[in-house]
Amino acid sequence: MTGTMSATILILNGPNLNLLGSREPDVYGSETLAEIEASCRDHAKGLGLEIDFCQSNDEGEMVNIIQEAQTGCAGLIINAGAFTHTSVAILDALLALEQPVVEVHLSNLFQRESFRHHSFVSQAARGMICGFRGQGYVLALDALARILKDKNEA
Repeated sequence: MTGTMSATILILNGPNLNLLGSREPDVYGSETLAEIEASCRDHAKGLGLEIDFCQSNDEGEMVNIIQEAQTGCAGLIINAGAFTHTSVAILDALLALEQPVVEVHLSNLFQRESFRHHSFVSQAARGMICGFRGQGYVLALDALARILKDKNEA
């Protein structure tokens, strides 16, 4: 990248996030995944970024998407859902990725059940944003834009 930033950020969402808006709104909010995607697209434009937004309930498919991101994106935002706490396969795929990774969760994992306090994803991520519902994705875009800007100025 030179001059103006024109990079694609992959935003990957894991299992059950397709149910947002109707699934436990007291925990995850009433915003749908489509509404979060629209907010991300709007915010990304202002940052000079493009996004590729996807969701999968399948661990293997998520691994494939992460592997394909090696050549297709400048950074990755991931909400691995329940796989956050269980998937060494997703961790391994993220560790193989050269691009920066930011982890996002709608709820504050540390105010929930103790099994949710451990994240395999965190071991590969620059940082984690949790507890801000859909706004967390926008914050993650800001973080990645800054990481990419700093990298380009180095």
